[in-house]
Amino acid sequence: MAVLRAAGNLKQQFPRDDEYRLMLRSIVDVNLCKFLSQDIALFRGIISDLFPGVDLPEADYGDMEAAMRDATAEANLQLAPYFKLKVGWAS
Repeated sequence: MAVLRAAGNLKQQFPRDDEYRLMLRSIVDVNLCKFLSQDIALFRGIISDLFPGVDLPEADYGDMEAAMRDATAEANLQLAPYFKLKVGWAS
């Protein structure tokens, strides 16, 4: 259900974009942060098999990145790639 909601929100924001690309973005955004680090490669492989030839551009998480840098610096933590992934910033 969450993937359908995310896809609907993306379709409203980007009505002229390719629906395969929007669906792929919603699947990745909703599910990627739920996987363990060793399962991410498998998930990406499955996604590429389900959506062959669909190129997914990098999402713009500029504001989120700035907020995460501030929050981690304040907590004296490092902003590691896996940490970014787990909070939903799938880079």
